[in-house]
Amino acid sequence: MKISILAGGPTQYLPPLINDPVAGHKWIGVDRGVFTLLERGIEPIVAFGDFDSVSSGEWDTISSRVEEVNRYRPEKDETDLELALNWAAEQGPEEITIYGATGGRLDHFMGNVQLLLKGDLRGITVRLVDSLNELYITRPGKHVVETDPRYTYISFIPISPAVKGLTLSGFKYPLTNRNIFWGSTLCISNELIQSHGTFSFSDGIIMVIRSNDAS
Repeated sequence: MKISILAGGPTQYLPPLINDPVAGHKWIGVDRGVFTLLERGIEPIVAFGDFDSVSSGEWDTISSRVEEVNRYRPEKDETDLELALNWAAEQGPEEITIYGATGGRLDHFMGNVQLLLKGDLRGITVRLVDSLNELYITRPGKHVVETDPRYTYISFIPISPAVKGLTLSGFKYPLTNRNIFWGSTLCISNELIQSHGTFSFSDGIIMVIRSNDAS
């Protein structure tokens, strides 16, 4: 099962949203993202949020068209997106893709990136995606990345104090058994030079960002 989550970030950063329920693809809406989904002809199976960013008319549409709506007070310990992500993880999906979580406020963006480190997401592929970028977290091991026409660049950013033994193969700028640390820009803006590449490391946590320039 694949779950997609649409948060309430600026809509100008959204890529096309694809709905494929036949393939076991389920949508969750978060706050204003619920109304955005409905506008685009996608009915989420569940909604989360305090809904302080929607009008009374938009709220009427949400509450009448979405079967399960979880509405919270604005004053709470978790963000709306964290509540939705917790629910999604409990469903046992292989993959969770989060849209509407970039652009706009930097505090929201940084909080959304931190969510990818949640321990209960281990074993689930979780990505933040917008019209120009895809971001995900990787842990030690060997990983394969395929060429994707949506993205020109790929960057590897340490989000643990150190990443040890990083090796990159099939990239324009290869590495062999290199240690990188917080604050390093060594692995920014690399590129694949063949149909796929591999990267591996022995210790730490890496954030992988695939991106393209705005046209």
